[in-house]
Amino acid sequence: RQGYEDLHWQYPAANYSYTYQSPWQPMAWQDDRDLRQREPYSKSTNYEDQHYYRGYHPNLAMTPLRQREPYSKRAEKCLSLASQAGLCVPPCSQTLGQPSLLQQYRESGLSASSYELSQYIHDNADHYDPVLSGTWNPAEGGPLVSTPAPVVPHKFTLPHVIVCFGAGGQLVLVCPQHPAKGHQAHVELHSLEVILHDMEELEELQNFPGPLAREDLHKMDVITFCQQKIATSCDLSTQRGRDLALLWKLLVLLCRQNGSMVGSDTAELLMQDCRCQKYKRQSPTANLTGLTDEEWMSHHPGTLDLITGEVPPVVETQAQIVKKFTKLLYYGRKKDALVWAMRNHLWGHALFLSSKMDPRTYSWVLTGFTNTLATNDPLQTLFQLMSGRIPQAALCCGDAAWGDWKPHLATMLSNKVGDMDLNHRAIITMGDTLAGKGAVEAAHFCYLMADIPFGYFRAKADRMALLGSSHRQAFAQFARTEAIQRTEILEYCQQLRQPESFQLPFQVYKLLYASRLADYGLPAQALQYCEHIATVLLAQDPATHRVLAQQVMKVS
Repeated sequence: RQGYEDLHWQYPAANYSYTYQSPWQPMAWQDDRDLRQREPYSKSTNYEDQHYYRGYHPNLAMTPLRQREPYSKRAEKCLSLASQAGLCVPPCSQTLGQPSLLQQYRESGLSASSYELSQYIHDNADHYDPVLSGTWNPAEGGPLVSTPAPVVPHKFTLPHVIVCFGAGGQLVLVCPQHPAKGHQAHVELHSLEVILHDMEELEELQNFPGPLAREDLHKMDVITFCQQKIATSCDLSTQRGRDLALLWKLLVLLCRQNGSMVGSDTAELLMQDCRCQKYKRQSPTANLTGLTDEEWMSHHPGTLDLITGEVPPVVETQAQIVKKFTKLLYYGRKKDALVWAMRNHLWGHALFLSSKMDPRTYSWVLTGFTNTLATNDPLQTLFQLMSGRIPQAALCCGDAAWGDWKPHLATMLSNKVGDMDLNHRAIITMGDTLAGKGAVEAAHFCYLMADIPFGYFRAKADRMALLGSSHRQAFAQFARTEAIQRTEILEYCQQLRQPESFQLPFQVYKLLYASRLADYGLPAQALQYCEHIATVLLAQDPATHRVLAQQVMKVS
């Protein structure tokens, strides 16, 4: 074009002819020494002999030339297709001291579409830098055979905003300016903590007094945080909300007592919010088996009513009942005395007397006594545990018909039997039963009482990985911020009792928590977490946790 200079083109200009194939294929270029003297397109026998550029698509070289359309239609189509496809066409250069290529196109009688498309090439040096791809020797004379490099269309036709996350909890924003056109470049730095100030996730991170391993932390801050969680995040109208509140209360208890507790402490905690439940007792008469009708009628007081066929009840005082029990023993009627005692709830007399008789009689009286208790009575749990069996409550708890699980666990915790392994297995069985019915918080409470260690997310056989969160669900729901905070408080309580103790699997989730702090614009706390994780890893063999160590270094 006129007024455009390029020192690379100081030789006779080559003449080019190109035809537009499709909006997604480039133009085919062909050189010739004199386009006026070459054969017409209709006389060409082989399209491939024309040395057309076919770098974008292999079908370009095999497509026959299109018939020429009228000038106005082809000009409009070229303009429309070029604008729709965002086609970027390289600007033509001119030789110094010679007419421009546009002028040559006009005078040489090129195709009207080529000339029309050339008029829409903008004179902007920022869009294209001509690069010579052919070779030329001045001694040989003749034009240069050049193959222009394909130009990729711009992704954005206008200046646009660029945003990225920077270090230190900042959001970097590059404003849509064009420095090449004289605009002043403008970069803005925003604090993520300020931008996200109204998000619940950020508020949840800010309220937590972590990392809890720092020296300036007072345990009252941790207790206050747990009490706030009980008041704000626990729906006490539901069973799951009450179980979650119980976990937080357990953490408060551990924190107050520096990580130490006994079974009676936990039992008192369990019974604080336990709803009063009445257990229906059965009549002992239904359990007196092994008696004939005549024997049963002989032990019944009163006279048979001939009209109704029933024996009217006779109200007797406690002294009268004991007196009759003693009178039966006067005459050596031990079995009758046992039946009388069992019928009138003199279980102490009946059990002592049967214990001095044969084992079969003692077992019969003991069975009769336990059968008077309701199935879900905590006394049943105690007696079954003391009998050397896994209590039925450990296998059936969690149902609405069964009742609350807390009194049964309190009974097992406060009454340790001689076989500690049996007690341990009973508590674990109760936890497994609760976990199988979806009561994750209650199950984890049982696991803590049984000193079950924490496992990993991928190890589904492990009973827990984060306190109060099931690792059998998706990771996004599993690794919630609140679950990580609960587990860190538990680790802190254990360190109050044993300063060198830590949970190695939990360090992965602490690193995840540190990454979330950095994402929400809290890099100082995130760095502290990384330092504490590194301290734990250095206390171990770093080579055994190489991947975790590398990730800690990256986040740091």
